[in-house]
Parts: sequence; C-alpha cells; structure tokens
Amino acid sequence: MSIKHFSNIVDWVRGFFTVLSIVGVLSSCSRAPDLVGVDNSKIPAVSVTEATRQKIFITTTRQATEVVGAFYSGQRAPELGLASVVVSIPPNHVSGELERSKRMPPDPRTEFAVIEPTVYQTEDAFIRSLNGALAKLPPGDRDILFFVHGYNNTISDSILRLAQFVEDTDFKGVPVLFSWASAAQPVKYVYDLNSALAARPQFLKAADLIVKTKANGADIFAHSMGSMLLMEAIVLAEQVGNFNTTGRLKSVMMASPDIDIDVFRSQLSLIDEDRTDLFVLTSEDDSALGFSRRISGGVSRVGASDSAELAELGVTVIDLSNIDDSKSGSHSKFAGSPEVVQLIGQGLNSSNRFGSKSNHPFETMISGLPIIVVSN
Repeated sequence: MSIKHFSNIVDWVRGFFTVLSIVGVLSSCSRAPDLVGVDNSKIPAVSVTEATRQKIFITTTRQATEVVGAFYSGQRAPELGLASVVVSIPPNHVSGELERSKRMPPDPRTEFAVIEPTVYQTEDAFIRSLNGALAKLPPGDRDILFFVHGYNNTISDSILRLAQFVEDTDFKGVPVLFSWASAAQPVKYVYDLNSALAARPQFLKAADLIVKTKANGADIFAHSMGSMLLMEAIVLAEQVGNFNTTGRLKSVMMASPDIDIDVFRSQLSLIDEDRTDLFVLTSEDDSALGFSRRISGGVSRVGASDSAELAELGVTVIDLSNIDDSKSGSHSKFAGSPEVVQLIGQGLNSSNRFGSKSNHPFETMISGLPIIVVSN
C-alpha cells in the first residue's frame, strides 16, 4: 500500500468519525427528555377529559432503571422485561405529528404524556392483563399489533411513536411494543445493531407470549433496524419449524428496513417461499438509509432499494418515494405522512389484512395518491 493511499484511508476514517461526532452533538442538543411516568402535578393527564388514551403493552430487552422518566435504559438485560403504560394524546393532536414535550413536565392539554407505568413480575400476569384489554373490545377487533422500533430510540421514543401510529391509523386492537436495547446515540450504530441481533431469542419469547393470549390474530410492524431483528427472528423460527404454526399471524410489514440487500436475499432464501403477507415500505429519498449505506460499504439498504428488484424476491413493495408530506422526515413516512398512516390503518383494520398478491386492497385504497405497489 502506498503512503498516499494509506493517507487517504486515514483521512476518510477521520472524516467519518467527525461526521458521527457532529451528528451525536446535534442529537444530544435536540433530543427531547424521557417522560415515562412523569405527570403534571398542576394539570394531571387524567384531568384532560378531551384527551384520548392508548394503553401500550411492552416487552423489552432493556435493563430497568430508576432514572426519572427513563423507565428502561439502553443497557441490555439478560431476561425479557414485561410492562405497560398509558399514553395520553392531546386534543390538539394532528395526524402525522408527534406533539412531544421539550421540557418536563408535559402539558397534557397540548402534548403527549406517558403515565401509569406498570411492571409485570410474571408472564402470567402480563398475559392476564393483555387478555383483559382484548376482552374490552368487540369480538371482531381482538387483534394485536406487535411493533418493533428502529435505531437510535429510547423507550420513550418508541412508546410515543407507537401511540401516535396507533392513534392515526385508528387501529382497533391492542398494541404491544418490542423494545430492544438501543443506546439512543447516533454514534453507537454498531452497538444498536448488535443489540438488535442479541434480542432475537427474547423476541421469539415475546411472540410466544402473544400466541398464548386470546387474540384472534396479530400483525407485526417493524421499522428501520428493527426489521433486521424481525427477519433474523423469523429465520430462527423457520429453522426449528416454529414460525406461525397457529396461522394467526396475519401480516408482516417493514417500514424503511435497514438491512443490507444481500443479507435480505439470504434471509428470504431461508424462509417459506410463500411471502404473500410480507410487505416492505420503501423510499428512494430516505436520507437515514443513505447514511447507513455509506457506513456499510456502499451496499444498498432494503428500504431504499429499487421496487422492481425487491418485488422479484417475492415480497410486496409499497413505494413511498413520491410522498413528500411526512412530518417526521423521509425515514419515518409510515407514521409522519397523514396519507400513508391512514392507508396503513385501512389495511390493518380490513377483514382480509391487506389481501393477497392477486387482489391488493392497496390498489383501491390509494385513490390517486403518489404511492406505487409492486408485487411479483
């Protein structure tokens, strides 16, 4: 290797870590505070009668913490944690937006609040509470939405995003969050990736708990790096013949999957050939996945790949590249675009759960929206 070539490599590495440092500084300055269990003593969340409330059940590989508002940290726990919270959604909420407090305590009249944190000491207690929530719903609505968050998330981030998503989709069932131990620091991308991979056995354990409930069925929705965890867990389940043996899994959706396209091909080769109910939401303008691609050797990420190329792998692609009204940026169009979040809600609440490749409800739902559905 020439001295000049070595010098170029050193310069690239320095530049890379400089960018990461800048991102980290900016993020640390702008990140909103954690707010689990932080109520407003002057204006308690329960006093805002116009607010709506979503009960979120939590399964997590994070370690519990006594830090005010944090609930669970970014450290990895050896056992699966089980909990629930209630999210108060302000009466002024606008679809696609997340009205999050920038200081404590939140004002529940205008901001989201997370109250009533509850920890379940046993699996039976968790299942009983989840069954209790299902029993309060009409028989046809007793479904579960199992949500997996992405990179750079605190427990507060993921709770709030799921609550906002459920509210805006008008999902009729019960939401369950799987929160893996993200460090919630942009400079710890590799830590997050390893945390996601380390969570695979506990993800399968959480899925088994859902199977033990009295839910009619479940949909799984994963975002960003959470899609990597989801796909790896499906591969593990397939290898032992334990994937969707009850037939109650209705669909699998992945929004902006942060997965190397070649790894994705490998994963798909190890699972059942019938991928009718596997949906991938993509966007070629996804800036976060552009950064991920640069730090991952220049290989395309699934969530920003060519729609036709993905469809050839047997999955259904929902291309959001032309959607430009997301209030949460290009990487979270699934929740930040009022049009998209309502479209997903129609799919989640439809009796045929997005239909089959030969008869996509999406094709009749989009009503002229700039969304492209591609299937093989």
